[in-house]
Amino acid sequence: MTPRHRELLSPKSEGVHETGSTPLHVSSSAAAQEFYCNRLGFRRQFAYRLDEARPDPCYMGLTRDGVWPHVSSFSGDGVSGSVVYLLVEDVDALHPELVAKGVPIDIAPTDQPWGNREIYVCDPVGNRIRFVREGGG
Repeated sequence: MTPRHRELLSPKSEGVHETGSTPLHVSSSAAAQEFYCNRLGFRRQFAYRLDEARPDPCYMGLTRDGVWPHVSSFSGDGVSGSVVYLLVEDVDALHPELVAKGVPIDIAPTDQPWGNREIYVCDPVGNRIRFVREGGG
């Protein structure tokens, strides 16, 4: 992530910190880490495995600009095809970063009728990530 793109994602309000997360279910922790870290710009903060000699199952916490999504390949954790909303300061600045990293964009920056500006992408197993700049009012 370039300095220009730092803090594009932001928590809903300052002083509020997420303490838990329903993980997005993934089939491969390696593929998830490649996509979320190398293409979406997150960093892996932790990874928990029952057997460190095996890549899966794995539960990972990711972070970028104060946002902490979790992904898991453990059976029963999350459901493939889930949707996560990530608040973004500048959808239009994030869009070219994602395109340059080869992220397939399902919906380019769009003003929604409910007042938000949003970008939609899918991870390799069909979880939908919606980058959202909330509208005023």
